[in-house]
Amino acid sequence: MGVEESIRRPSKHDELRTSPTPTTVESSPARWRGRSRGLRRPTWPTHLMLVVVVAVLVGPVLYAVLVSTQSNNDLFSFALLPGDRLDDNWDVVWNERQLGRFMLTSTVVSVIIAFGKVVTSLLAGLAFVYFRFPGKWVVFGFVLVTLLMPTEISILALFRQVSDLGWQEAGPWGLPPLGLTVPFFASATGAFLFRQHFANLPADLSEAAQIDGVTPFQFLFKILVPLSWNAIGALLVIQFIYGWNMYLWPLLLQPDDQLVQVGLGGLRNADQGQAYGPLMLGALLASIPPILVFLVLQKPFMRGMAIGRDK
Repeated sequence: MGVEESIRRPSKHDELRTSPTPTTVESSPARWRGRSRGLRRPTWPTHLMLVVVVAVLVGPVLYAVLVSTQSNNDLFSFALLPGDRLDDNWDVVWNERQLGRFMLTSTVVSVIIAFGKVVTSLLAGLAFVYFRFPGKWVVFGFVLVTLLMPTEISILALFRQVSDLGWQEAGPWGLPPLGLTVPFFASATGAFLFRQHFANLPADLSEAAQIDGVTPFQFLFKILVPLSWNAIGALLVIQFIYGWNMYLWPLLLQPDDQLVQVGLGGLRNADQGQAYGPLMLGALLASIPPILVFLVLQKPFMRGMAIGRDK
């Protein structure tokens, strides 16, 4: 018998006999699924913890809604049902103390501060990444040091400078005073954010732009800005809330149209004494614009905060 005759093709009977049975292949995943199901931990402790966390976060808001409908007598008697003073509290907050005018002024100031900080931060990030100049790292280190310095340290010197420039008066075109916005255009947080973001972009972008003869501002606004919408959205949310929460500086500057935080402070004595109903209602109304800004820019904010996480 030759070599060719000794090597024969397997018959159909051999293939059926040697092939694994379907039950053996399919039973293994099912068996592992059963074992993993048996090892799975119960989820009710996690759900209970989440319910407690949500109750802690939402509880004060619900209590503020309840107090906004009550009088001081209802509050101190620990009434757990809504009161009948919502219309009176609304009239005090919106008409008598004109909280809506304060909210409008704060909205304009916060929008100007947010966009001003974004522009200066983009320019700072461009300079720290794509420009070479003596002492660049010293300047960047100084910017980082300012992150550790609260605004209150330089508030007296800043107030003197604003007074000398005459920025306490109303701004151009009926805008708020320049002293409320211009001193806060510089942002160490924004400069650091865009410096890190631009440093993670491919270096070929700047080299290709130089070959094409693109100017630095064209490179910034035509190439870098379209690649940085997430970082811009995150910085807009942070700086809008920063401008919205300003209290000490506008209280010291004393403009004609005050900001909302100073207006909320005036609600404490809205009813010839400590009135908690109007104060809670004003606090609820004042929290609406930041929430709306966050909801509109939620996706860019979350993606911008994750910049560099996977790099």
